[in-house]
Amino acid sequence: MLKIYNTLAREKQTFTPIVAGKVSMYVCGMTVYDYCHLGHARVMVVFDMVSRWLRSSGYAVTYVRNITDIDDKIIKRANENGETIGQLTQRFIEAMDEDSAKLGIIRPDIEPKATEFIDGMIQMISALIEKGFAYVAANGDVFYSVNNFEGYGKLSGKSLEDLRAGERVEVDTHKKDPMDFVLWKSVKPNEPSWDSPFGGPNSGKGRPGWHIECSAMSSHHLGEHFDIHGGGQDLQFPHHENEIAQSEAAHSHDGEPCQMVNYWMHNGFVRVDEEKMSKSLGNFFTIRTVLEKYDAEVVRFFILRAHYRSPLNYSDQHLDDAKLALTRLYTSLRGHVVGEAAIDWQQPHAARFKEAMDDDFNTPEAMAVLFDLANEVNKTKSLEVATLLKNLAGVLGLLQRDADVFLQGDDVQLLDVDGLILARITAKKNKNFAEADAIRKQLLDAGVVLEDTAQGTTWRKL
Repeated sequence: MLKIYNTLAREKQTFTPIVAGKVSMYVCGMTVYDYCHLGHARVMVVFDMVSRWLRSSGYAVTYVRNITDIDDKIIKRANENGETIGQLTQRFIEAMDEDSAKLGIIRPDIEPKATEFIDGMIQMISALIEKGFAYVAANGDVFYSVNNFEGYGKLSGKSLEDLRAGERVEVDTHKKDPMDFVLWKSVKPNEPSWDSPFGGPNSGKGRPGWHIECSAMSSHHLGEHFDIHGGGQDLQFPHHENEIAQSEAAHSHDGEPCQMVNYWMHNGFVRVDEEKMSKSLGNFFTIRTVLEKYDAEVVRFFILRAHYRSPLNYSDQHLDDAKLALTRLYTSLRGHVVGEAAIDWQQPHAARFKEAMDDDFNTPEAMAVLFDLANEVNKTKSLEVATLLKNLAGVLGLLQRDADVFLQGDDVQLLDVDGLILARITAKKNKNFAEADAIRKQLLDAGVVLEDTAQGTTWRKL
């Protein structure tokens, strides 16, 4: 039985889908005004892993991940660049897709853009105003009234009094309460705007706030009540707290709120020098920058070897360690022609793997099973065990390349590696060990590692 740590309940709970055999999952995606960084990569890889495991477990999954293509940062960047918002966001959507494809991420089933759902957001805001959960301020902005939603704070586990005392709230004299948040922003110069029925000094023209987009898009694609909502830990408050307040109030019936989500999942931060990686702190590394130095599968492995809820500490040393570990797995598969095969989940190693994944997606323990299998392959040379290793790893999106392609690399620069190996063998036979050592060093300097075995000399890329 799959158990998921539910942030809302603050405990692991047995997963029971709303509709038997089906899973509806919504994940907050990227705000596309710049290249994605490693924190974004973690969100993409983690929920790709979750989706893969759910499908491997026999569920029919509908996975929705949104794209935020209108907000303050996007508008500011487009104005600075002298380009349209559409030009800016399309460029970074394409870059995001390129990065995610390299990381082996299967595209979500649905990727809605915020600008495609303005009408749905307006309808939801109108319902909130009608039901007394929102109000139009004197400046034309529309705010959500947190005092009117009884459950506000249940996801973060804090009362409104605690939140008012502990959170840095932007001062806005048009709010009735400092914790009220904006649903609709009245039109401003040099900003895009849409017509709305909200009135105010600008006849309702404006654009949506950030939080409302996810409530509108998730309910449109998955319904008022769905199984899983995911995202980074930083979104737990205020974004996801506000989503709950909006959705459950807007979809209330006879004064009773409709539960929005059954299971809330949040992945941990990526940290650099014990600080969260973020663009605002200026300590972020884009996926593209990291992939200039490391193979994309190494980065995926690095992310998945930590439990998704734990902090992930970024450093070159940790990525180097991940590269060595992944190399060990690929080395065990070398020389085996392994095809895709159905997994027998009763097999002891597969059963351990499944038990780990069913325990809140415990990928570190699942990977421990992979290394046990690799050790067994090295000892027995069993094709059956190698096949199980490759197919279990495939559930995580790993070890799907030919072992030689990974180990040798496909970009060794203009070296006749095999010819140099033969020259080294000849030098050793002639007891010219200085020349043999020089050839080994020449190859090592070019990023090629020689491995002498009883079967002969093989090589891999450093």
